[in-house]
Amino acid sequence: MFPELSWSVLAVYVTVATAFLVLENRTPQSTFAWLFLMVLLPGIGPVVYVMFGRGSEAFSHRHALRRQLARTGLLREIADLRDAQQEVRESLAGSDIDIYRRLPQLLWASTEAPLTLGNTLEILQDARQKYPRLLEDLRRATRVIHMEYYEWADDPLTREVLEILTERIAAGVVVRALYDPVGSWSQLTWGYVRAMRAAGVQMHPYSPTWRLHTISYRNHRKIVIIDAAVGYAGGLNLTDKHLTGPAGFTGWRDTHARVTGDVVAVLQWTFALQWFNTTGELLADAELYPRGSQPGDVPIQLVNSGPDSQYRVIRQQYLAMISMARDHVYIQSPFCVLDESVLQVLCAAAMSGIRVWVMIAPRGGEGPLAYRAGMTYARDLSRAGVRVLLYEGAYFHPKTIAVDSVVCSIGSANMDIRSFTINYETNLVIYDRVVTRQLESAFLADIRQCQPFSAESYARLPLYQRFGDSMMRLVSPLL
Repeated sequence: MFPELSWSVLAVYVTVATAFLVLENRTPQSTFAWLFLMVLLPGIGPVVYVMFGRGSEAFSHRHALRRQLARTGLLREIADLRDAQQEVRESLAGSDIDIYRRLPQLLWASTEAPLTLGNTLEILQDARQKYPRLLEDLRRATRVIHMEYYEWADDPLTREVLEILTERIAAGVVVRALYDPVGSWSQLTWGYVRAMRAAGVQMHPYSPTWRLHTISYRNHRKIVIIDAAVGYAGGLNLTDKHLTGPAGFTGWRDTHARVTGDVVAVLQWTFALQWFNTTGELLADAELYPRGSQPGDVPIQLVNSGPDSQYRVIRQQYLAMISMARDHVYIQSPFCVLDESVLQVLCAAAMSGIRVWVMIAPRGGEGPLAYRAGMTYARDLSRAGVRVLLYEGAYFHPKTIAVDSVVCSIGSANMDIRSFTINYETNLVIYDRVVTRQLESAFLADIRQCQPFSAESYARLPLYQRFGDSMMRLVSPLL
């Protein structure tokens, strides 16, 4: 009697779980991965799903924010920015470059990502370029500093940051800071947070770890805004391990960007939304969002994505940039964990004669799972004619894409399912030949540190190793 009842309960459980997952209309890969976990671990699967797998439309207070903005008058300024977008896009589309017409329109239609003109952008390769520049700008702050990092450590670098912020607060500067408690878990001490708050820094964790139902939806951004005039965005967090590299590596290879111009106001808005979602405080001071500054001539479209987005806009950004390429695509990402659409568009581009080069990390300092899954995708890409390059020596962490020497992107989003779907990410899409060629030159220089991936050599690895990689790929939608 008891075994029969157990089987009946299990059958009902599997039926309900299947119906629930199917009705969510996820990708087939994600649906089967979650169903596999539910059936394999019937007691644990639902708990893991609640913590890591649910949709996140309810986690962002966009509607509440819009109501409050209407009362402050800032909604009018946002509407003005929105109304100007058609003219701004048309001015860029006036060139003979097709991607300048189509890509800005796509990103605007997907998520109303504003295109701004008249900016400057400085590419900062590695922490040894970014950190001195950042510390210098922090020391010069006179009004407001906003900082948001996935990884924020307690180490000599961040102690220097604390000293600078303490001095700036004494001079009347307001400092707000967000950190991700999961990303900073093993690096940030409570003593450091207390010291920051004692100095006057308004420092808060985004989505604390005790909120188990949102623990998988991480704030993966790395942005800074200083005096509403200077902004930073890219792949580098705030930790001195970026200067030395994790254990087992000779250093850390990464890419960040320093920007000025109207794009800084959009970057400020990105921080303000995350701040509102975290603290409930609306940053409604119009002086935080200045417009009309024209320090340069670089068009930049700031693209934000997260689990509460209607469209997976950064995924769309990558798909569009790859599919619109006419000569070459250069991609850098530590991870290569792809959904079917991104995999196929990369393969199709290579097979149609586009030079597609993808540079990835063969291993990392935080565990092998995603890197091992990435080797199976590297095999598929290589068989289709994509040149896959494995960066050796230093740990490889940039997130960039450059197309045809005319458009590029620098940001926080990896080429993986997590960055495309459940992380909060920020990319700068740059419509400029000079900047794109600078990024491509860095890519070509990085090849000297790479070993080519070979599908034939991979096929000769021991069966148990390839099987383990394939198992990691099977659960890659959950990574």
